[in-house]
Amino acid sequence: MAGGQQPQENDVPVYLFTGFLEAGKTKFIQETLEDKRFNSGEKTMLLLCEEGEEEYDISAMPCQDIYIRTIEEPEELNPAHLEELLKECGATRVVLEYNGMWQLQQLFQNLPDDWAVYQEMFFADATTFLQYNANMRSLVVDKLNTCELVVFNRFTKDMDKMEFHKLVRGVSRRTDIAYEYTDNHVEYDEIEDPLPFDVNAPVIRLADTDFALWYRDIMEDPKKYDGKTVSFRGIVAVDPTFPPNTFAVGRHVMTCCVEDITYSCVVAEWEKANMLQTRQWVQVTGKIHVQRHKLYRGKGPVLQVQEVVMTSAPEQEVATFYSVSYTHLRAHETRHDL
Repeated sequence: MAGGQQPQENDVPVYLFTGFLEAGKTKFIQETLEDKRFNSGEKTMLLLCEEGEEEYDISAMPCQDIYIRTIEEPEELNPAHLEELLKECGATRVVLEYNGMWQLQQLFQNLPDDWAVYQEMFFADATTFLQYNANMRSLVVDKLNTCELVVFNRFTKDMDKMEFHKLVRGVSRRTDIAYEYTDNHVEYDEIEDPLPFDVNAPVIRLADTDFALWYRDIMEDPKKYDGKTVSFRGIVAVDPTFPPNTFAVGRHVMTCCVEDITYSCVVAEWEKANMLQTRQWVQVTGKIHVQRHKLYRGKGPVLQVQEVVMTSAPEQEVATFYSVSYTHLRAHETRHDL
């Protein structure tokens, strides 16, 4: 198992496995713990947040210092209780099988400070995934958003990889995708996803429909845009607590449903920023510099503005990663403060 965070001294590594019932998590974890390359003597707490159809066979593992503990309710996910369980076991690492019906934010917000997720994998039964996505898209997005790898098991040759690929890429461009066929052979997704704009153009001009993809891409790989000039239509946000000559500009972006619409913006610096007002629509052009900034609490893309032109709102004010009916959006849209 490779990837995830780089180990830090005194960290408790957490290997996180997510997915819905009967998605193949238990089988994969069992095989992982039977692998001497992963399980060579470390004391491990196997933390289970749901009861699946299969049970773990500790006797089949080369190192049997495996201590199973269960979490039955989300309220049990709190730092004090998790630390108590780890201390009981005397374990130095955690393998966590998470409940697919629980939001991951509840877990991330309640991990002890010295627990670090080293790897996160999402498992999905290819025969039921599209149905889950149609009926519980917010839970699917929740799991895809942070995982490093999604494994579609029980895949068959008559299934359309592109359909699965697009659903994953609608959430994350970083997640690796693997298809495990019913005969147990595995293929990795090699479908290329060209961006709908030219990142090497003298000025990267974003169509209104491109903003969500661009914003996700620049936040995932800001160095790609360092020194590049970009032009897009966005909505302004100003605040008296911002540093002088600073404003934010972006769009409201919907990932999966109206409940998750958020204002997604970049920091912008302009000597005439005090002329702008919150909720103004502008066409802004400037050069991106990746640098430390107070509003990012670290490094991030800062737009050094060259030109601001007042403009009207686009036909579809909420940016999305996929085609969506404007009428449908307007019918269900709620007001979201900047």
